Amino acid sequence: MLSEQSVATIRAGLPAVGAAIDEITQPFYRKLFAAHPELLRDLFNRGNQANGSQQQALAGSIAAFAGALVEHPEQRPDAMLSRIAHKHASLGISPEQYPIVREHLFAAIVEVLGEAMTPEVAAAWDEVYWLMAHALIAIEGRLREQAGATGGRLWRDYLVAARRQETAEVVTFVVRPLDGGPLPAPRPGQYVSVQVVLPDGARQIRQYSISGRTDDALCFSVKRATGAGPDDPDGEVSNHLHDHVQAGRVLRLSPPFGDVHLDEDGHGPVLLASAGIGCTPMIGMLDHLAATGTTRQVISVHADRSEQTHAFRRTLRQLTAKLADATAEVWYEQPVGAWPAERTGRIDLSALALPAGLTAYLCGPLPFLRAARAQLLAAGVPAADIHYEVFGPDLWVGAEN
Repeated sequence: MLSEQSVATIRAGLPAVGAAIDEITQPFYRKLFAAHPELLRDLFNRGNQANGSQQQALAGSIAAFAGALVEHPEQRPDAMLSRIAHKHASLGISPEQYPIVREHLFAAIVEVLGEAMTPEVAAAWDEVYWLMAHALIAIEGRLREQAGATGGRLWRDYLVAARRQETAEVVTFVVRPLDGGPLPAPRPGQYVSVQVVLPDGARQIRQYSISGRTDDALCFSVKRATGAGPDDPDGEVSNHLHDHVQAGRVLRLSPPFGDVHLDEDGHGPVLLASAGIGCTPMIGMLDHLAATGTTRQVISVHADRSEQTHAFRRTLRQLTAKLADATAEVWYEQPVGAWPAERTGRIDLSALALPAGLTAYLCGPLPFLRAARAQLLAAGVPAADIHYEVFGPDLWVGAEN
């Protein structure tokens, strides 16, 4: 709970700090990586640093948290904190790193704001930072304990038992624990972190959704990330996995994490809506629903460029056919085949008959998420029943959940 004095100070200064936060993040990361180059090498996504999306995500989380405390000082924005904490836990971020971040963040704020950073203002923002940090540390500790990943036991070696080429851009890896022990029990829709050693020695980490599982293996799917230029490079890890990891190789994986997952105790109708590679967690959820023989009404919706780029197109049809009350609706921007291209163009959920009591799960690019969420709200689906997953830095972290 933010103190009354700090509420007044943050409220008065939030517009100015919010306007400067993007500017603040640049010297922050410069100072942080100068003092701790190992963080950029082995923890932070170097591609997201190059294209600026990580800076935007940090700015959004700080501004959103401060704004939430000012608007509702007696409450804590748990939905936002949970999303961040799951990502942190999957990366292996430790409590000892929070003071390091605070040191360089506040040095950057002083550099940018200058005299406006009075002792009173500094004290108020320090209170905001530690409220957020201590909340995250506590949540992350619980998540690690639940996953059996305490005491430095985050990473586990897995043997790549098989790889399947889903499309020209998407490959699925089927992995089994190298130690022969039991699989972790992921919740449908969660992801694993994958750590790879790149040619320059960097140990880069990325998260990939679990797209299915068997009794003794997990499946995760990877889209080859292609950049748009020097400031938006090709994805280091996705290209490494596509080009160098075949069956028989060993990969290091974290336990499953992710706060957006199927409510396995739910009984009402469910909507699984995705675009592009956002289909991977939805296929994981649909696979679980089919494996458990659910009688829930299931509406699967997907948008893609064409049949050729639609990963799991046949799997979607097969799983839908296994369910007692399920439909699959697909929009292709450039359809070239017959199934199931009844719709052309961008996805439009308002064209569907959505049942009352619907719980919706969304995954895809931000424009898709914003459009789909707006359509669901307009159709009368409560905001609390719309759950979304963002791949990469969450640039929508301050949005209403």
